[in-house]
Amino acid sequence: MNEDEWNGAVIESLSEEWAEKIIFLPECGSTNDEAQKLALKGAADFSVVLTETQTSGRGRRGQPWTCPPGEGMACSVILRPDDPPALWSRIALATGLAVSEALDSFGCSSGVKWPNDVWINEQKVCGILVEAGDGFVVVGIGLNVNVTCFPEGLAFPATSLALEVGTPVSREDVLVACLNRLRVRVAQIGSSFPELLEAWEMRCVLRGKEVSLMEGDKLKRGTVLGLSPGGELILATSSGRESLLQASEIRVIGE
Repeated sequence: MNEDEWNGAVIESLSEEWAEKIIFLPECGSTNDEAQKLALKGAADFSVVLTETQTSGRGRRGQPWTCPPGEGMACSVILRPDDPPALWSRIALATGLAVSEALDSFGCSSGVKWPNDVWINEQKVCGILVEAGDGFVVVGIGLNVNVTCFPEGLAFPATSLALEVGTPVSREDVLVACLNRLRVRVAQIGSSFPELLEAWEMRCVLRGKEVSLMEGDKLKRGTVLGLSPGGELILATSSGRESLLQASEIRVIGE
């Protein structure tokens, strides 16, 4: 499928409301960067920047993210939450859950890895990058839909939806499913957050696992107990029970 077909198929697959929100760029450096520019110019809530090719795609901590043309899904969603900025960090959890739930409709069971990855059979299928601006949030989603070959040297083993279900999957249908579930879950970062957390915990791939992670420049090791009411990771370490708001390089020990 070439770029024009991807764009046309997306528009035909979406309702009129969604179709009006899609900004398609055949190629760009980063959909998050483009979405931020549009947000600063006043782009509406749930505007979506979609591309076929990213030349400077990135994940958390600036790590590169590749999206093979015709095989992956790279998009960024502009959000303008009514909830206070103090709650916007919860959008990462909401997005991971939304993507995982969207994959259900394709016959694929997936889980969420705190704070914002989606895994299938202990392999990464989706990375999410949430960046806040003045009055808006940009949510970048990089999803391996029909990818069949991955570069060497990845931080974590990777897979794709097509590899897991054994057949190519419509990227248009995947995009629609993700956007629909994202709208539902982002609406729950405020008073309905306990409901979101309950659903998230049911898909948590780290619960009960012994992990190592970096909190700032400190290496920590412990057993994941779950999430706090505020969405922090609860870790049982040698020094006691700890709640972590942010961490990186989370690895399961012994796997």
